[in-house]
Amino acid sequence: MANNLISKTAGILTAALVSLTAAGAGNSSAIPRPEYPRPQFERQEWINLNGQWSYTFDFSRSGMDRELFRSEGFDASITVPFAPQSELSGVGYTDFIPEMWYHRTLDIPSEWAGDRIILHFGAVDYIASVYIDGRIAGRHWGGSSSFAIDITRLVTAGKTHNLVVRVEDDERSGEYAKGKQSERHDSYGCLYTRTTGIWQTVWMEAVPKTGLKDVYIVPDLDQKRFVFRPEYYAVEAGQQLRIRVIDNGKTVSEKTVPATAQSQAELPLKKIKTWSPETPFLYDVEYDVLSADGEVIDHVKAYAGMRKVQIIGNRIYLNDEPVYLRLVLDQGFYPDGIWTAPTDEALKHDIELSMAAGFNGARLHQKVFEPRFHYWADRLGYLTWGESASWGANINLTGSARNFLTEWEETVIRDRNHPSIIIWTPFNETWEHPDNREAAREACRFVEDVYELTKNLDYRPCHDVSGNYHVMTDIFSVHQYMQDPAQLREWLAPVDGKVRQHDLANREVEYDGQPYLVDEYGGIKWVVGQEFSEISWGYGDAPKTLEEFYARLEALTDVILSFDHICGYCYTQLTDVEQEQNGIYNYDRSAKFDMDRIRTVFSKVPEGFK
Repeated sequence: MANNLISKTAGILTAALVSLTAAGAGNSSAIPRPEYPRPQFERQEWINLNGQWSYTFDFSRSGMDRELFRSEGFDASITVPFAPQSELSGVGYTDFIPEMWYHRTLDIPSEWAGDRIILHFGAVDYIASVYIDGRIAGRHWGGSSSFAIDITRLVTAGKTHNLVVRVEDDERSGEYAKGKQSERHDSYGCLYTRTTGIWQTVWMEAVPKTGLKDVYIVPDLDQKRFVFRPEYYAVEAGQQLRIRVIDNGKTVSEKTVPATAQSQAELPLKKIKTWSPETPFLYDVEYDVLSADGEVIDHVKAYAGMRKVQIIGNRIYLNDEPVYLRLVLDQGFYPDGIWTAPTDEALKHDIELSMAAGFNGARLHQKVFEPRFHYWADRLGYLTWGESASWGANINLTGSARNFLTEWEETVIRDRNHPSIIIWTPFNETWEHPDNREAAREACRFVEDVYELTKNLDYRPCHDVSGNYHVMTDIFSVHQYMQDPAQLREWLAPVDGKVRQHDLANREVEYDGQPYLVDEYGGIKWVVGQEFSEISWGYGDAPKTLEEFYARLEALTDVILSFDHICGYCYTQLTDVEQEQNGIYNYDRSAKFDMDRIRTVFSKVPEGFK
C-alpha cells in the first residue's frame, strides 16, 4: 500500500502542475494562498485550484437564460481566491454585484480512478451553484461556511472538464448574514467594502470510496483521554479505524475500533501535556481506515490539544484555573484582500501583533475566520471566540432564519476541533430591533433555538449575543464605549448588589450569575496620516495628544480590571479598518503607538486570575 501511495502522490503532483499551467498560474510558486487549507484533516492527494479563472458579471441576472452554466470560458480574468472587490483579485470593482459567473478547467488525474473526487470551497458569498460540463453538481447557501461537493459522477479520471460557478449575492435583502459589509454604495461608520463570490481557497482531493468524512475530537482532561467520533463517506463489512496519538514522533496512545456510525474511540494518555496560552502543546493524530484484511484504505493527518474549558460560578476556567480574558476585537479585513488575507503569513502575523500588544486572545468579530487562522491560533496559544457574520440577517424573516441556522451549524462543525476556540458567539447586538412584544417573542425564540443548536453540536460555552440583548446564555456581556473613566466606573458599578444591564424592554433576561464581561469598550480614535480623514470614525472625541490617548486607554482599562464581578474584556480594536480608525495598529498593520506602553496596559491581570 505504501508504494501505491507514493506512486499516486507522484501522479498527483504531475497532474497539479498540468492543471496550474492550464489555469494560467504557471507553477506552484505562482499559486496564491498555496498552503493546505484544512490543516486539521489533511490528505496527501489534493490539488489547489487557486489562480487565474475567467469570469463575467451578470448585473441583469440573465445568465441562466443565456445558459452561462455551459460556458467554456469568459472574457475577463480574476485571481481566485480573492473577491472581485479586492485589489488582489485583479478586478477591483467595488459597486454591488448581484450575480457573477466563474469558469476554469479541471484536470482530473488518471491516478484518481476509483476514488471519490471531492471539490472543496473554503467560502463563497453568498449562494453558489456549481456546474461540471453544464450539469449541476451542487448548490450551497452561506457566505462564510465551507462546503464540499462530490463530483465523481460528473468527471472522468485522466480527462479535462469545465467547472462553472454561479454566484448570487444581495447584501440588502435581509435574507443573508453579511457581517460588516456595507449596504450602501460606499463604506460608512463601521461598515466596509463588500465581498462577493469566491473568497477562500478552492481545492480538490481524492478520497477512497469508504474513506473518512470527518472526526469530532473531544478532549477529556479529567479522565486523561481523547474521545474521537468519526464519520465516513461509506463503510464496508469488516472495516476498522485505527487512531494514533503522537507526541513528538512517538505514539503515546493507539486504538483500533470498528468503522461504523455507532463506534467512537476513547484513547487514554498516561502522561498529559495540556494546551494553554503559556504552553500551546499539540498532539499529532493519524487516522487509518483499514479494510477487513488490514490494508490501509485511507490515511489522514490531524492534531489535537488537551485542554478543558468550563464555567464555575461567574468565572471562566481553562485547565481548572480561572482565566481573565484580555481580548481584542479582530474584524479580519485587509487593505488589498478585504475578507481574504493576502498570505498565510499575514494570518499568523495578525495574531503575533495582538500578542505583542499584550492580549491573550481575540473576539473574532462579524466574520467567520478561515481554518488557517485557527491553525495559527492553535500553534501560538491564542484564545478566540468564534462568531458569525450575523449582521444583515433579519432573523424575523423565515428565509433568513433558515439560512442562518444552516450556515452556523456548518461553521461550528468545521471549527470545533480547534483548541484555541473557547466560546461560541452566534450573534452580535442582534435582530431587527422589534418594536412590539410579539416580534420580540419570535426573535427571542430564534436566539434560544440557536443556543440549543450550538450546545448540541459542541461542549463549549455558548454566548448567545455579544452585548446588549441576552436571551439564553452561558456568558453575560455588555458593550460600553464611554470615554470618561469616571462615567464608566459609575455605569459598571453594581447597584444594590445587582450588576449593570442594558435597559432593553422585551429583549433581555436578567443577569443570573454568569461570567460577566465588557466585551466591547474603548474604540479610541487616533488617526496617523490623512487616509480617510474626511470620514474617519471612532468612539467619542479623539484625544488631542498621544499622552492623552495613553492616559485614557489605561484609565478605562483599569476601571474594568478593578471590578471583582468582571472576568474579562474586549478592546476595540486590533487594526483600523478603512474609515474606522480606532485600532491599536494602522490598517496596513504598521505601528501607531509605543507598543511597550500599549503592552503594559493590556498585560495587566487581576489577582486570582492567570
